[in-house]
Amino acid sequence: MSTHDDQDDLKPTFTPGYKPGAAKSADEYAKLDAEDESLARWKASLGIVPGTSTGAAGGPKVTVLTLELASPTLPAGKEIVFDLKDTARLADTKKNPIIIKEGVEYNVRITFKVNHSIISASPPYLISRPFDKMEQMLGSYGPSTDGKPYTKNFDPEESPSGMVARSGTYNVRSRVVDDDGEVYADWEWYFKLAKEWS
Repeated sequence: MSTHDDQDDLKPTFTPGYKPGAAKSADEYAKLDAEDESLARWKASLGIVPGTSTGAAGGPKVTVLTLELASPTLPAGKEIVFDLKDTARLADTKKNPIIIKEGVEYNVRITFKVNHSIISASPPYLISRPFDKMEQMLGSYGPSTDGKPYTKNFDPEESPSGMVARSGTYNVRSRVVDDDGEVYADWEWYFKLAKEWS
């Protein structure tokens, strides 16, 4: 199967006329328009309170922790989860690809932490290229006040089926990137389609 190395394929698609706003820290958002009740409710929904930043202001805004493939058709007790810090396991999928059942609904799920800034005006996207370009927005989040990571379930997709689909190994390039071009995670993994999960 072909590998998609074109860096342009892994950039977010912009809406014509859209310009991302200037990035602000959680503390800056907490102090912004403090008397505006609707804005205060929005900030509270993101856990924005003065002094709640959990990471160094100079570090990454977002840390992506895991990628999971979820499907209602997975056998009981089976999980397909990658710790993105475990680069050896990701690299091993080139020799030992993950087996995905053909013709089933599945979705990608990631866990991540927001460290010191609000991700809203310039939200990160998960972009992958196994078959067609999949581009989905993370949404708006602030630093977690309890230190727990967020989980984002992306829209369901359906795996291809048929003898041709089962005939090769697929290389997936995935990236979490924002409108400003800042890359928070970038990884490759491999899978094969089969008649059953294994």
